[in-house]
Amino acid sequence: MKPTAPHAFLTLNPAAGEPYYRQIYGRLRTAVADGLLKPGDRIPSARALAAELGLARGTVESAYSLLAAEGYIESRGQAGTVVAAGLRARHGAGDEPEAAGAPVTVAPYDADAASAADPDAPSGPRPFQMGIPALDAFPRKIWARLAARAVRATRPADMLYPPPAGLATLRAEIARYLQLSRGLCCTPEQVIVTAGYRDSLNLVTRALLKTGDKVWVEDPGYPPTGALLREAGMQLVGVPVDDDGLQVAQGVKLAPRARAAVVTPAHQSPMSVALSLPRRLELLDWAARNKAWIVEDDYDGEYRYVSRPLPALKSLDRDDRVLYAGTFSKVLFPAIRLAYLVVPLSQAARFEETARHFSGGCPALTQAIVAAFMAEGHFARHIQRMRRLYGERRELAAAGLGSVLSDYLQIEPRPGGMHLLLRLRGRRSDRALAEKMRQDGMFSRALSECLLAPRAGQPAMLMLSFTNIDTRRKAQELARRILALLPPA
Repeated sequence: MKPTAPHAFLTLNPAAGEPYYRQIYGRLRTAVADGLLKPGDRIPSARALAAELGLARGTVESAYSLLAAEGYIESRGQAGTVVAAGLRARHGAGDEPEAAGAPVTVAPYDADAASAADPDAPSGPRPFQMGIPALDAFPRKIWARLAARAVRATRPADMLYPPPAGLATLRAEIARYLQLSRGLCCTPEQVIVTAGYRDSLNLVTRALLKTGDKVWVEDPGYPPTGALLREAGMQLVGVPVDDDGLQVAQGVKLAPRARAAVVTPAHQSPMSVALSLPRRLELLDWAARNKAWIVEDDYDGEYRYVSRPLPALKSLDRDDRVLYAGTFSKVLFPAIRLAYLVVPLSQAARFEETARHFSGGCPALTQAIVAAFMAEGHFARHIQRMRRLYGERRELAAAGLGSVLSDYLQIEPRPGGMHLLLRLRGRRSDRALAEKMRQDGMFSRALSECLLAPRAGQPAMLMLSFTNIDTRRKAQELARRILALLPPA
């Protein structure tokens, strides 16, 4: 193990408008770009760096969570946290340096797109990469036609700053689609267009919560949610999850007066279970009695393979306590950076004002293209095609992986979602195998990486996306690579 790298470059600027966690995140990425940090270099622990910089430990952990999620760093248990293997700097020693303030151009091995300057860079997502739809099946010709039409129709007025809550045409199309597909009774005024799930959650914390508020989060859950809430000053209350979803009764015992709960009821992230109807009603009753808010993250609610998609939790809300968060990243493509919130009508003006002050808005041209894509029926047809395609690819991936790894892994059946859950047999570590897979050029996330704190008896499981596995043979080839990496039982 290489020694801890020098970190004088982590000097922060208190006068900058950027939060400290973003400064730490950006400086560490820049250090990799400049060659100050190399693959295998150990970086300071969150506790040590927080003490050195005089910051809350949660601030540093938020920065590290973003870096880990993007593949820049990885934890090696007691050996510490190191710069991930496989990172490539764009510039060689003889190249001109980037201008000060230029975007960092070093990407982890799981970058979504290849660098044109590097012929050895991957041409697409890594095998099993989470959160990436079937990019090969996206209707690019239709999209290009609509984009060209939108560009030709651009007027001077369209080149001004976009409305803070989003284009009226897109808000109307989103409201119409949600009424038909997810059972939501909402108006365009309740729809707030955002620049992604992180932007949506940021607006919620700024508009409705205050520093020190307790917030229920699923445990295990989606790691960026916890990182964002911590940075916003919230107190996280980890509520366990079972086969019926969030254990509401446990949440009431742990923090009955919590101000909010963030849940993934359609397909819980990462366990892919659905929140049962009794639990949904129990959660809504708790929120109504305590004037608490529920953020419903419906990131892949359209993809259910054993029956029709479940109605959204928001569709059962009679007390206006649920905020529905959706995204186009999982159903169209991640580079679009477009999402939306459906808020109670009583809160619409507050959210629009909050977006005016704290959100940069979303490019109007992109919004116009998406609005046309939806208005002409392409969006609904695309979702239907993807639902059938993912059902097929799910079966192919499960069959291919199972034919090679059935003695070592058990594939857990789930009704929907965009990833498989594999339970490791014996006493193998899911973290150890996930780390080896990442080093081998694949992607994997261990279930234990999604826990707020280590838990006795938690099964060792891996999450593997199947959306870009298009043949059983491909799944078998990848399974043989996993087999070669399996640690002893």
